[in-house]
Amino acid sequence: MLYSCRMNYAQLLFPDFSLILCGYLVCRFTALDRSVWQPVESLVYFFLFPVLLFQSIVKSPLQLGAASGFLAAGVLLGLGGIAMAYALPYLPGLGPRIAVRQHAGSAQVAFRFNSYIALALAGRLAGPYGLQLIALLIGVCVPLFNVAAVWPMLRHSPQHGQQGLARALLRNPLIIATLSGLLANALGLHIPSWLEPSVTRIGAASLALGLLAAGAGLQWGSLAQARGLSAGLLSIRHLLLPLLAFALAKALGLNAAQSTVLLAFSALPTASSCYVLATRMGYEGGYVAGLVTLSTVLGMLSLPLALGLLH
Repeated sequence: MLYSCRMNYAQLLFPDFSLILCGYLVCRFTALDRSVWQPVESLVYFFLFPVLLFQSIVKSPLQLGAASGFLAAGVLLGLGGIAMAYALPYLPGLGPRIAVRQHAGSAQVAFRFNSYIALALAGRLAGPYGLQLIALLIGVCVPLFNVAAVWPMLRHSPQHGQQGLARALLRNPLIIATLSGLLANALGLHIPSWLEPSVTRIGAASLALGLLAAGAGLQWGSLAQARGLSAGLLSIRHLLLPLLAFALAKALGLNAAQSTVLLAFSALPTASSCYVLATRMGYEGGYVAGLVTLSTVLGMLSLPLALGLLH
């Protein structure tokens, strides 16, 4: 059974991994070098990803009262991941070896998640009810995680420091997209049916180009130079968060479907947009791209292991 699950997860994660590899090979062995990919990163960050985030939130009805315990577990899980990621520079032994700016750009890897893999998994594991649950988590956690991802980068960014954190957050395209999506959701607004196909294609383009750009910016040497930080972030994403999710599911008395979706949510690979966000804000994108790649591979192991906790 475990072997079969791993094969299913490998098939689910292979498209992301293959696109990262494709971007890496194209950038290094063809005429499409870094000068081509830098404008692509800007397009993804300022237009394609915001459209994807807005669409994913607007089309997910937020029925907060129907699953309050599950929602509380998801928010506590997210806050736990953020707290653990932020705490790494203060750990005895590890903290002094962590570069402040490198941590600021990569902390997001520990708590952000791949929403499309989340939707695919929830539907397979718990049917339509699972899709409703994961949509609720996406609608609530995406704004929280985006603010938590941007916050440390703004704090250590000279070009944003004079603007003030609040102003810089409100001008961030990902924050604007998520907040406007929540507002539209609360008002009951929807994307018109005639516009939906175009918006969906823009979202698909953002995922493909974001992963290709991550591969183009990949620098394996950066991972070797920051092994402690890499191990800490990926341990939070793929080991500590599943354990915390299991404890929360037991403590809050979640039913079987809710526990299954929460455990799957806790072990997902990190978001592919981590690379683009770090790069466009002036941080070490190559290092973050390496973490995204490793997280995609580790997801093939952490997902079946996390769900195995329920048995």
